[in-house]
Amino acid sequence: MAISLKGDQEITSAPSIKSKALRINLNSDIYGTFAEIGAGQETARNFFRSGAASGTIAKAMSAYDKDFSDAIYGIEEDQRYVTQPRLKKMLRHEIDLMEDRLSRSKHPDKLFFSYANTVTTIDFAKKFKGHGWIGIRFQLDPLEDYNEIIVHIRFKETDARLQQETLGTLGVNLIYGAFYLNDNPKELVKSLYDNLSNDQLEIDMINFSGPRFMYVDNRLMSLQLLKNGMTNAVMFGPDGNNLLPAQVLYKKNILALRGSFRPVTKVNMDMYEKSKKLFLKEKKVKEENTQVIFEITLSNLSAEGKINERDFLDRAELLCSLGQNVMITNFQQYFKLVEYFSEFTKERMGIAMGVYNLIQIFDEKYYRNLSGGILEAFGKLFYRDLKVYMYPYHDQSSDTYINSENLKVHPRVKELYKFFKNNGKLVNIDDFDPEILDIFSRTVLKMVRDGENGWEAMLPKGIPEIIKQKRLFGYSKARENK
Repeated sequence: MAISLKGDQEITSAPSIKSKALRINLNSDIYGTFAEIGAGQETARNFFRSGAASGTIAKAMSAYDKDFSDAIYGIEEDQRYVTQPRLKKMLRHEIDLMEDRLSRSKHPDKLFFSYANTVTTIDFAKKFKGHGWIGIRFQLDPLEDYNEIIVHIRFKETDARLQQETLGTLGVNLIYGAFYLNDNPKELVKSLYDNLSNDQLEIDMINFSGPRFMYVDNRLMSLQLLKNGMTNAVMFGPDGNNLLPAQVLYKKNILALRGSFRPVTKVNMDMYEKSKKLFLKEKKVKEENTQVIFEITLSNLSAEGKINERDFLDRAELLCSLGQNVMITNFQQYFKLVEYFSEFTKERMGIAMGVYNLIQIFDEKYYRNLSGGILEAFGKLFYRDLKVYMYPYHDQSSDTYINSENLKVHPRVKELYKFFKNNGKLVNIDDFDPEILDIFSRTVLKMVRDGENGWEAMLPKGIPEIIKQKRLFGYSKARENK
């Protein structure tokens, strides 16, 4: 046994890919198929190489040719191959074949699984680095229904062979996690990067389903991706299931609203409604092609020192109940958010924000890490087809409403501010409700937690009932009735 010295730090080491594959191979009950499209049969290869694969691999195939693939799995409506529907079709088709061809009476203890991936690796010109979908459909009891884990990845490496090897490692991690870490989904997510690094790939979406994951909140799994540094942005829809940002935002007009939404107030919804109204009036914007995003930054979630998952889910619950798509990002600076959106669309974008946020944008201290300082940031921010919709602030001391006309910025950036304002990049939201301007989320939150009366009138219709019914944000009926 190795000597331990005083001051040593505990280091957790992940099992090697070979040992993970071998453990699965040596389990006489785990039995399944591998269907891999677009990058060879890299995952199956790891199981063959580790030894004892005959008891695990029922079939390994690569329906690489599109006509063969269509003949096996059918033709997709959009005629694309690297999609989530395609992956799910592959998983279900292979499981159905297993169930059809193998007798349960002859194999009563077998735990069937189907692993599949459909990917596109880096192109010859090295312009598009590639992406893909991987997933596993598996059972943990022969009498139990199947579970599914679906993952979307974006490659970062610039060599197709390296991307193939990365995919094979990730596939083993997913299969191993499905069988041996299913009781701890957070650890399962973390284990996907075993023997890998975030320089090799990005995981920007994951969804769990099935009897063993009935109590898994996929929004919380999205948060794990961000916390673990696996991606910079995740998105989920009103139903709570995770969405692929690239798919939702592709070639869309995007209107984003950043806030704490802790909880969402009448001010938040007034800003949303009024900015959307102005955005849709733009000649380059079509309503049917517009995607509205309520965005929360990771730094906002960790404002109290660490991320409170319960608090995160409370915010998500309310925004989802309002039928909104929610995005959590690691982009503290607005120009990085706009750069991210620009990966998926060249259409007009809009950002709705309050006066305080706009003042921060023109504060030079936030750009000291950039070689070009604030000029570089503004070049990246406003070079795109972007407009900022400015919601006013009520200065109670002077009883005035602050907007882009009377906003005071530091003298050093005054001319820069005037340049963007005069070029129509800043748009005032003049059609606001002055009665609600003095509502602040932090005030409402304190009232809810302290059991004070009157906070209900500050929130959109239906939201107070949800807070009370689900005991969100520390609401206590007993405390309110004191």
